[in-house]
Amino acid sequence: MATAAVAVQTEPVRRAQEAAGLFDLVNIGNRVPVSLKRALPSLLPLTGNRLVDSSVLSNLGRIPVAPYFDGEGPTEIYHSPPAALPIGVSVGAVTVAGSLHLAVRFLFEQFDAEAAEEFTDLLLDQLGAVANKPAATQSRPELTVSAPIQAEYRVAIVGGGFAGLCAAIKLKEAGVNKFVLFEKADEIGGTWRDNVYPGCACDVPSHLYSFSFEPNPNWSRMFAPQAEIWEYQRHCADKYQLRPHLRLGAEVVRIEWDDARQYWRVTTRDGQVTTAKAVISAVGALSIPAYPKLEGVERFAGNAFHSARWDHDYDFEGKTVAVVGTGASAIQFVPQIAPKVKQLNLYQRTPPWVMSKPDRKMSKLEQKILSAVPLAQRVARSGIYVWMEARVLGLAVDPRAMKLAEVFARRYIDSSIDDPELRKKVTPDYTLGCKRILMSDEYYPALNRDNVEVITDGIAEVTEHGIVTDDGIERHADAIIYGTGFHVSDPIGPMQVVGKGGVEIRDSWKDTGMEAYLGVSVNGFPNFFLLLGPNTGLGHTSIIFMIESQVNYALQGISMLGEDGLDSLDVKPEAQREFNDALQERLDDAVWSAGGCKSWYLDEFGKNRTLWPSFTFEYWYKTRNFEPELYSHS
Repeated sequence: MATAAVAVQTEPVRRAQEAAGLFDLVNIGNRVPVSLKRALPSLLPLTGNRLVDSSVLSNLGRIPVAPYFDGEGPTEIYHSPPAALPIGVSVGAVTVAGSLHLAVRFLFEQFDAEAAEEFTDLLLDQLGAVANKPAATQSRPELTVSAPIQAEYRVAIVGGGFAGLCAAIKLKEAGVNKFVLFEKADEIGGTWRDNVYPGCACDVPSHLYSFSFEPNPNWSRMFAPQAEIWEYQRHCADKYQLRPHLRLGAEVVRIEWDDARQYWRVTTRDGQVTTAKAVISAVGALSIPAYPKLEGVERFAGNAFHSARWDHDYDFEGKTVAVVGTGASAIQFVPQIAPKVKQLNLYQRTPPWVMSKPDRKMSKLEQKILSAVPLAQRVARSGIYVWMEARVLGLAVDPRAMKLAEVFARRYIDSSIDDPELRKKVTPDYTLGCKRILMSDEYYPALNRDNVEVITDGIAEVTEHGIVTDDGIERHADAIIYGTGFHVSDPIGPMQVVGKGGVEIRDSWKDTGMEAYLGVSVNGFPNFFLLLGPNTGLGHTSIIFMIESQVNYALQGISMLGEDGLDSLDVKPEAQREFNDALQERLDDAVWSAGGCKSWYLDEFGKNRTLWPSFTFEYWYKTRNFEPELYSHS
């Protein structure tokens, strides 16, 4: 079947069509080497979509995936509906180009025509095509110093996880070597260093959960295990020569703005004070374990630990183990320990929605193809990105769309759980997406085991030998494992941040709630840049994308401190207020607020201070250029 062809009347639309052509599985062989065309059987499964099978490959010539254009302007972009799909093909697997055009259309309607050109460049860059642009049009922050800076360091980074590493790498690429990265542990890695429980793995496809500038063709699985992710982080630190900049075992307990000298004083737990012109906070949201407030926990005589502080010396054989919590960590370690223990009692307050996880082992052939043909990996990464981005339609645009997805989620429960009573216990009564959607093919089968009991009664107290529930029943436990997540409502952790006039950052949030302009800048805290700050978390795709966008924005601001000779940049209160008022208005209609549940996404006032309420490419658009007019200068 031939796809329609209509003349394109504007340059931005032409560029959008060019990008879509690179995603077009029908015509891709005309644009890339023969080796990549032959690799299609291996590349298609990289979308993570299980519905793709061999019938796709035999019918590639008749899948109408290319979009077409009509009308007089770019707002008329739309996608040609497929007339026929071969058996086994899901629309999500074959309309990557169409999804791209929906993204471009969204940008046209929400912003301006220039956005389409820039978003196209973003995806072309992911594909490596931006290398064909003239060198003069490729930009990155040039952090040259033309004004004297009295602080010891140009920049201090707090935190050595993905966010801190990205900031450090991009500083080096911009020619800044006068920076220091503080990490409280004895090695970098953040959550992927600390979470070493059995079965720990990422729930975002590996090829997207990595830096865009440092692809890894050697992931062993579609969803990488913890050990590989941590090794990838250490590889990045070594490759980009970050080790000389690291200060390991140095926990930052306080940073304070010096009004007179216009720089930050950074104090570590050992009392050492370091000064820096700017601070990038990259402490991460998943660093401080959260424990439930249960009466009597100190009386328990057995072994008790949090999943983020796993006791690898504990022998589970023949033991009765209590697991408190059914979140993202629990659904991974419960299937691993259930076969070893005598009895596993799982204490569930609220059941999570659990979907099938499209995980599989990456073949040696796939790894060789991705290594030999870099464009192949970029195509895979970009395809996965667009595929996952489509989830926003149900999460933030119209929660009613999640009802259709719930049909499949309920079918998954029905097909996985044998006992009707157990099935009732694990079926949520809130809209899919209101809490974090989890993925596992092992969790429900583990619950079917004879030695596993799901307990839904509330916990009344912990005794010396076990747990008593609200119905008065005490169940013995040799060990208690808390799979209860992290303190995510504070993006700076226990660190004190004192800004202008001696105001602590938490005090500045007392009346408004936790907020920042773009989740990055907070009024009253000059030259201070948050990574993964308020409302920049995600519920649908890779957080690495947000980190890279934020680092780009922060580095543009830091560059002004040098080349323009400015001492400080402080976001104006009206800019912060306007941004967050609009943000919260959008969140009121999102599934996280309207889905009928109470989750860790919401603060004590019922406001979502955690998640970004839209497509990540909208956030990229907003952070692509630093706006000095929204900041007070000195």
